Amino acid sequence: MSNISIYHNPRCSKSRQTLQLLIDNDVKPTIIEYLKVGVSSEEVHQLLAKLDIKPRELMRLKEVEYKEQGLNNVDLSVQDLVDAIVATPKLLERPIVVNGDKAAIGRPPELVLEVI
Repeated sequence: MSNISIYHNPRCSKSRQTLQLLIDNDVKPTIIEYLKVGVSSEEVHQLLAKLDIKPRELMRLKEVEYKEQGLNNVDLSVQDLVDAIVATPKLLERPIVVNGDKAAIGRPPELVLEVI
């Protein structure tokens, strides 16, 4: 189970709950503090593929930066939205647990149990 990772924000209660849920299920994930280390365009594209979702489903739509950057513009391309996540990692929904070619957003935390 060492190939399991979590995109984690320690200040987020759902992220902390999800990490604890993994630990309680004997999973020791690699913790990716994406607000500190950032995310690459390739990582975001991989997450979108593993989650089988569109970019806005991976974004925190209520963040001030989402509105300020005009990201609700329907004419923006997938790459435009991915670039926004890369430039502003705070926009990335959290937590995300990845296990191989599967991933789940931990909202609610129990959803990640499907991928471990």
